Amino acid sequence: MSDMSKDGHSRRSVLKAGGVTTAALAVPGGVAAAAAPPEGTAPASTAEVTLTVNGRPHALTIECRVTLLDALRERLGLTGTKKGCDRGECGACTLLIEGERVKSCMTLAVMEDGREITTVEGLARGDELHPVQEAFIRRDAFQCGFCTPGQIMSAVACINEGHTRSCEEIREWMSGNLCRCGCYPNIVDAVRDAGNGAGR
Repeated sequence: MSDMSKDGHSRRSVLKAGGVTTAALAVPGGVAAAAAPPEGTAPASTAEVTLTVNGRPHALTIECRVTLLDALRERLGLTGTKKGCDRGECGACTLLIEGERVKSCMTLAVMEDGREITTVEGLARGDELHPVQEAFIRRDAFQCGFCTPGQIMSAVACINEGHTRSCEEIREWMSGNLCRCGCYPNIVDAVRDAGNGAGR
């Protein structure tokens, strides 16, 4: 049985072509240089924005294509907001904008100029944790902790929106946040406790 395709390519020829491309990329002036943008190309457009994060204004000059998530993590050093799927599906990057939950990987930083942004770093008051943070610790509502900041921020909004009347309602309104470790029962318990003021 031949490994030759209908268009005359074999596995060997494809692998050889890949090797040549790799070698060219490693050589100065090779394919990498050819792929570089031509001289005189205009840089990506930038904008002056003020991101008000956790009560503090931050003046930034950023490219218009930068997401709020990347601006927070890479420009402001606020790494509590996690980058998970980077497609708005997992909820790890959830934060609050004007009190409403937002997936920060799906919004551009320039769109939030002047608006009040709250990240997980802004919940505690000094050494006093937010009730949701306390409930997550008390209920052991995390394992690896990667999704926890987004879960906590979504829980704060869930409580503020009044969606804690039952476990079923909590599950529905927290469904945009995924937990790879499967801590959902403990998360629901933590949100219910914080919503009812338990442990305070």
